[in-house]
Amino acid sequence: MLRRLTTAHWNPLATYVAKMNLSSVANPLPATFLRGGTSKGIFLNKAVLPDNRADWTPIFLGIMGSPDAEYGRQLNGMGGGVSSLSKIMVVGLPTPEQKAQGIQVEYTFVQVGIRDSSIDYSGNCGNLTSMIGVYAIDEGLCTPVKNVARATIRCFNTNTQKVIDTTFPVSEDGTPVLDLPETTMAGVPGKASQIILDFVNPGGARTGKLLPTGNPIDTVSLTNGQSVKVSLVDATNPTVFVDHAELRTFLPIDDYIKGKASAVEEVSPILEEIRQQGAKRMELDPSAQAQPKIAMLHAPHTAEDASQNVSIVIHALSMGVLHKAVPMTVGLCLGVASKIEGTIAWDITKNSASELVRIRHPGGLVDVGAEFGSDGQVQSAKVVRTGRRLMKGVLWH
Repeated sequence: MLRRLTTAHWNPLATYVAKMNLSSVANPLPATFLRGGTSKGIFLNKAVLPDNRADWTPIFLGIMGSPDAEYGRQLNGMGGGVSSLSKIMVVGLPTPEQKAQGIQVEYTFVQVGIRDSSIDYSGNCGNLTSMIGVYAIDEGLCTPVKNVARATIRCFNTNTQKVIDTTFPVSEDGTPVLDLPETTMAGVPGKASQIILDFVNPGGARTGKLLPTGNPIDTVSLTNGQSVKVSLVDATNPTVFVDHAELRTFLPIDDYIKGKASAVEEVSPILEEIRQQGAKRMELDPSAQAQPKIAMLHAPHTAEDASQNVSIVIHALSMGVLHKAVPMTVGLCLGVASKIEGTIAWDITKNSASELVRIRHPGGLVDVGAEFGSDGQVQSAKVVRTGRRLMKGVLWH
């Protein structure tokens, strides 16, 4: 039986907040569906959710259609069956202390499990972060900046306790403009407005240290008797970097990247073991699949790489699955790692003359930049993204 929407479902946010109590939450909820970079996600105003974060879990699982253990398609919800489409952003007003520091909006990133009921708050999503400032202005959480060509919104990410600035074009009245033909982005058709993400002091996002072990290279021992060199770097999000060339000496990595079933079956558990060993060295929970990520690095090796001035090639995993693009926080972490002497990334890129690191990933190319202070600490990591408004309305959970 179809349910007809009445005007009550479209009332202002206050209507929904008034209905809430400690044991219930409005259903449906007001929500916005946005693309940011190569991800799409649900954006929610924090005011419509219960105060207790523990009560968010059933709401988010219902929104995404998880768990979908049998099919992994999330057809009962807004998820798309892959990690980059099973994401939620909860956006709210800053605390008085944050506001005093110039922070204009606070947000929490939620990675929702697909086949299971996992709700992961351990990391951030760089792609969807590109739309936090836009959403905040659209929803009235931030005051529009008028009579300027571009506005910068300072955001605070609760997952990593880090500050990120987003800069994007606005109209004369301060409305974000996303359809200017300014830039292209690998994996997304057409041109759109340029959104600049600047991660301020991104080092130690989860562990408190840029190099959690203090070493640019560590060696982990595997149950199959092999040992593998890794670079454990924590910038924007912690990542375990491994050398594609080393893995190739004992694993069918090339067939794995091509998606051959026998190689996937052989390689996947080894990569997960490496990731978990890296997590332990970083003093992170090895059972949390979302963090740290693991990525394989390769030196440029094709004529196309040379013609496009590629600095480094990456294949990254997300939630145990080879990603069709590089997760943006992993790309930013790689840009930082490339500037740290002795890391696997530095060894591959050290002869590059460019200040920017040009990364080739399965979806195309992306340029990232990192700035370091005289004390050797990373001050900033920057990348360009695009985004698009897709839908605004209500959703059931």
